[in-house]
Amino acid sequence: MEFIEILKDIMQEKGLNQTELANVLGLKQAQISEWLNGKSLPGYSNLKLICRKLNISGDKILGLII
Repeated sequence: MEFIEILKDIMQEKGLNQTELANVLGLKQAQISEWLNGKSLPGYSNLKLICRKLNISGDKILGLII
């Protein structure tokens, strides 16, 4: 599963849209949009931030578990 699909699934599970996710993470909505459109990928620090703020495992965000 690609990162875009994983992030969309997590957002749906948590009931978050792009703006809400950006607010939770303390990032700009444009950054989330770039990830979801495949224009960029989050770096290590943002992957950690996603896991911590959304209470998910690193394995899940990396697509190692479904």
